[in-house]
Amino acid sequence: MARFGYSIIKLDPDKTAKASGRELDISHKHAREVCKAIKGMLLDEAKTYLEDVIAMKRSVPFRRFKKKVGHRNDLQGFATGRYPVKAAKYILEVLKNVENNAEFKGLELDRCVIIHAAAYPGRKVKNIFPRAFGRSSPKVNTLTHVEIAVEEL
Repeated sequence: MARFGYSIIKLDPDKTAKASGRELDISHKHAREVCKAIKGMLLDEAKTYLEDVIAMKRSVPFRRFKKKVGHRNDLQGFATGRYPVKAAKYILEVLKNVENNAEFKGLELDRCVIIHAAAYPGRKVKNIFPRAFGRSSPKVNTLTHVEIAVEEL
C-alpha cells in the first residue's frame, strides 16, 4: 500500500480531524473550485451547500478556470460559476469521512470549521483511442487527490 502525506502540517491532534480521497475520478479543476468554495465554512453549512450544488440549486464560483463559463445570478462578487455535480458528490463523501473522524475523536461537530480543503492532480491513466485508417490517439485521464481538515473552535 502506498504511503501518502497531507499538504497541511503542524495540526493540533486534539482539536483537528482530517480525511482524504485519493485517486478520485473527477476533474481536478472542478474539485479545486469546490474546495475553494467550502473552505472556512462550518461542517453542516458545507454539507448543505454541496447538497444544493448536487441538486443544481446553488452554483460554485469559478475563479481560476473560468474561460467561456456562463454568469450566474446567485453569485455576488464573482459572476462566473458552474454546477460541478460529480466533483461535489465525491467531496461530500470526503466531508462525511472527516465528520466521522471528528466524531470519533470526540470533537463537537457544531463547532467544527473547515480550515483546509485542497485538491490537486494525481496519477495519469493512459489509454489509446482508435481512429480512422488504423491510427490511434492517446487518451489520458487525470485522477484527483482531495484533502479536508477541520478544527474545533
